Amino acid sequence: MDEQATEVTPQAEEKNIDQLLARINGLASGQTEETPSPGSPIPAVPTATSSILVDEPTRNEDSEGKFLPREPKTLAASKVSTSMLEELICKFLLAKGEASIRKISEQIKMPFHLVESQIVCLKQEQVLGYVDSASMNDYICRLTETGRARATRYTDLCSYFGATPVAYEDYVASVNAQTINDQNPTEEDLNRAFSDLLIDPAMMVKLGPAVNSGRGMFLFGYPGNGKTSIAERITAAFGKYVWIPRAIQMDRDIVRLFDPMSHEECPVEKTDGLISEHAYDERWVRIKRPTIVVGGELTMEHLEIAYNPQSGISEAPVQMKSNTGLLLIDDFGRQRMSVDELLNRWIVPLEKRYDFLNTSNGKKIQVPFDQLVVFSTNLEPKDLVDDAFLRRIPYKIEVPNPSVENFVKLFKIMCGIYKFEWKPELIQYLIKEHYLPTNRPLRNCHPRDLLLQVTNYCKYLKREKELTKESLDFACENYFSIM
Repeated sequence: MDEQATEVTPQAEEKNIDQLLARINGLASGQTEETPSPGSPIPAVPTATSSILVDEPTRNEDSEGKFLPREPKTLAASKVSTSMLEELICKFLLAKGEASIRKISEQIKMPFHLVESQIVCLKQEQVLGYVDSASMNDYICRLTETGRARATRYTDLCSYFGATPVAYEDYVASVNAQTINDQNPTEEDLNRAFSDLLIDPAMMVKLGPAVNSGRGMFLFGYPGNGKTSIAERITAAFGKYVWIPRAIQMDRDIVRLFDPMSHEECPVEKTDGLISEHAYDERWVRIKRPTIVVGGELTMEHLEIAYNPQSGISEAPVQMKSNTGLLLIDDFGRQRMSVDELLNRWIVPLEKRYDFLNTSNGKKIQVPFDQLVVFSTNLEPKDLVDDAFLRRIPYKIEVPNPSVENFVKLFKIMCGIYKFEWKPELIQYLIKEHYLPTNRPLRNCHPRDLLLQVTNYCKYLKREKELTKESLDFACENYFSIM
């Protein structure tokens, strides 16, 4: 059975709304002639030179001077080759079976008129055909036998058919435009970022200059005092949003940068008009300024581009995913890699603010190293690293145990969160009976953890949530049994 696609002749008569939209598409694509209606002769195939020579400068800034990736008007402005566009279209159609031109445009995140021009070329080469018409001057496409064979070859080399990769030089320019070195958060910014934590004012004075430096810091102290919570909120003191590419073209590799597990997408609000005055390049995604947390699972492989030979797709390392944000090395000193390995790997990037990564063919590429690196540890920094590395981490901040006053304040805050009636006399009882006799140190995590114990105790006994001496004794017996 011949599976080659056959062209379906579109209806000769077109509605007025389709003609209007065709004219709008023509204006948006920079064409001076109207888009032909269904049934009219197919226009001349656009050549590679025509899309490269006709170009307009793109200003990637919004009205406030902040970085904004503008939608490219030409293929040259997007810095995407016709061969790359062809590969993505063919691989998507091979996986999907058939799809409209608009669906293809949405899949690979390229403007409709650029995809349409490439589809016309592929149709004339008999790589694909139109099998039906769609709304808004659109067509349903399907690969021919020749096209399926070509798409299979492309897929064998690389199975990626997501968002069209952004040129590497454009990614570097975006990091420079959104660098944390230009943020300089103030005391008000830090107070806003830490508004949901009880932080000693003396410690805030130490944190402020460290965050402002944009370089790196050690947070050390006993476990349970909130080192990780502090580090995770530092990013909020910088600008709220940044733009990153979904994928980057690095040499011949397609490197995925956007990671839904690590990045929180913050979509731009859509306008109701047919044409947006602030159209952005959909190959990019707006996210909250990233906070990447890695712990004991960190290995040397996580610091390099991870190439998958089966799929032909590469994944960006953690330091690239955290660019323009914060990278937290939690439980420093307990990684699967030795401390010396990690320090030797990053001793130059921390000082020079750039790193070198290997692509799949062995070529080294210089990449930005633009993030605040925070090392959080329960151990003394001087026992982990030598003086040469400590010099490159200019700020060492101890997160101490809370005072009795702050410990009581924390309990009051947590009682409000967990819906307990505030009874200060019971907290005094707790300290007197369960802390002072054994010289047990106070920890910032204890109010939360003990109240969770009381909550589950009341649920099990089908009692109303209430703080009592009995429930606190039970919670302490469980929680501190081997502590």
